[in-house]
Amino acid sequence: NAVEISGNLIPKLIDEVPILAVAATQAAGTTVIRDAAELRVKETDRIAAIAAELGKLGAKVEEQPDGLVIEGPVSLRGALCSSYGDHRIAMALAVAGLIAEGETVIEDSDSVAISFPGFKEKLEELGGTVID
Repeated sequence: NAVEISGNLIPKLIDEVPILAVAATQAAGTTVIRDAAELRVKETDRIAAIAAELGKLGAKVEEQPDGLVIEGPVSLRGALCSSYGDHRIAMALAVAGLIAEGETVIEDSDSVAISFPGFKEKLEELGGTVID
């Protein structure tokens, strides 16, 4: 089910917001993430990046100045996506690709080695196909 994530929770899970946004695409209702403006100054603008790329996959995502509003559940469809060179965006999109209908290609995904060197192998264990 949809949730609201804000306030004191945000500092504890700021790096997990991209994958939480993916989960929210499958939750019933409207998920709201706010008080996360810090994501605008990470490796990339993670708010803009995840909103744009999940939108390519068919998600209903509205970018806010300090977060996201995500409607769910939606059926995701494969698309050509960009990671913006950001490891957390790449991993979140890869998980979204696992539940999307059709092929999802993520450009510039080598950055995942920064925080999870075995990610590609784990993704294959979960049914994904990784092509370098």
